[in-house]
This record gives sequence, C-alpha cells and structure tokens, in this order.
Amino acid sequence: MLEVCPLSELPRGETRRIEGDTPIAVFHTEDGDLYAIDDTCTHQDASLADGWLEGCQVECPLHASRFDLRTGAVDAPPAKLPVRTHRVKIVDGVIHVELSSAPPNLPPSVSVRALKAGR
Repeated sequence: MLEVCPLSELPRGETRRIEGDTPIAVFHTEDGDLYAIDDTCTHQDASLADGWLEGCQVECPLHASRFDLRTGAVDAPPAKLPVRTHRVKIVDGVIHVELSSAPPNLPPSVSVRALKAGR
C-alpha cells in the first residue's frame, strides 16, 4: 500500500497528486469521501488532479471529458476509455492507496513515451 498523507492534510474538495510510473490522484470530495484514480486522462496527457471536482466526478482540464471517481467510467467525450481506480483506506488517520493490478488506460502519447523509455 502507498502512504499518501494524514487525512487532516487533505481538506474536503481538494486533490493530492502522487508521482510515480503512473501518477495517482487522490480526491477528497465535499461529502467527505476519498477516491483514487490514475492521474492521466485517457484521451490526452493531462493531469486530472488539475481538473474540476464536482460531486463524484472530475472534469479533465484540457477537453472536458468527465470521469466517475467511483468506477473510473468516462461519461463525456473526447475520452473513450475509463481511468483505472484504486482502493483507498484510512489507517490510524493516514490515507493509504492500494494500487490496482489492472493495466492503466494511458493515452497514446504517454504509451509511446513509456515504450521508448523502456517501461
């Protein structure tokens, strides 16, 4: 499991980006729910942590595709593929993310760069 931060350091309505081979975004909704998804839009290389959080959806800052934080499903084009979701747990007041074993749905530009980098 990946340790993110104390829950007290991620206010409601805010997002925390965790760098890695596939960056992760952890969202704390206004309702107090926590969700973690891959931080890269499946349409084009854009950080979803920089998008707009509304309820349980995040809107990509580039082309307005929206993703459901609960399921990863996309409900607005131009993105067609869902983002990968991850399980979130609070352990002793600290946010942890259990990374999914499913492969990520990365946009073509990111996939090509990853292949060239030998990943």
